[in-house]
Amino acid sequence: MVTEETMMFRFGADENKAENIIRSTCSSMEKKGYNPINQLVGYLLSGDPTYVTSFEDARKKIRTLERDEILEELIRSYLEKN
Repeated sequence: MVTEETMMFRFGADENKAENIIRSTCSSMEKKGYNPINQLVGYLLSGDPTYVTSFEDARKKIRTLERDEILEELIRSYLEKN
């Protein structure tokens, strides 16, 4: 039987893609001596990727996500912990 409902398909590694990229990016920023919270806030508010270091391809990685995806992941993580 075929229905008109939209099906959602999740493939294992993609579920944690945003989390992994955020953690990796924050780690790279810390290694370079930056405060990752301040830098991510600057990036999210302005959209300017220069808030994120290019060290270890962090800037390139974070730009594979839309800013709303990053916010969604941060809020999801916060709510799960509280």
